[in-house]
Amino acid sequence: MVRDGYLYALALIAAAALLGWIASPGWAIIPLLLAFSFLWFFRDPERAIPQQAGAVVSPGDGVVTDVSPVTIGNGNEKWTRISIFLSVFDVHVNRSPIRGVIRDIRYQRGKFLDARSPDCAEQNEQNIVTVEGDGQRVVFKQIAGLLARRIVFHPKLGDRLERGQRVGLIKFGSRVDVLFEASARVDVKVGDRVKGGASILAYLEPQRELVAASSSAAERVR
Repeated sequence: MVRDGYLYALALIAAAALLGWIASPGWAIIPLLLAFSFLWFFRDPERAIPQQAGAVVSPGDGVVTDVSPVTIGNGNEKWTRISIFLSVFDVHVNRSPIRGVIRDIRYQRGKFLDARSPDCAEQNEQNIVTVEGDGQRVVFKQIAGLLARRIVFHPKLGDRLERGQRVGLIKFGSRVDVLFEASARVDVKVGDRVKGGASILAYLEPQRELVAASSSAAERVR
């Protein structure tokens, strides 16, 4: 359970007790129901983290809404983006998609469009994190939605993360995006339901193959 769930629930239980005392027990029903709703929303179940080499796991629970090619930087790098929509009924704890070191954290202020809208990937308020590990680079975004008004991210620049490690959460309905090199083998499709830290989204190309490819290219240049 995320600590926020206990804080909200305790406040509502106290309100229920007060209402039941100064008015009637019937008035306590609504805040008690809300308290249990917050406890359920902020649940944080344990997950079995995949150990396969090169695996990119989902940073959150939800439904895959988009798998598409994108360009980053100056438009020269071809990457793949996987978008996952988190409804209010999903677990909202976010996890690191790979093992590695945080190379960049950038918080972008923006709008609060519906998280299922294609425009929200660029226009909505979001936290953009770059992780490098095993010769690979992965970017994942915590994107606010219509109901999400607070993005939480605990690690700091330079911290080392494990694959599937808890890193924060987005409060209420939201979206997470994962971006990686186009050479990776995607293992999900639109409509698939995934679990944070447990579901494999893709397999990155092994580092040894990248090194071999670089060496081969160098030989050709010579």
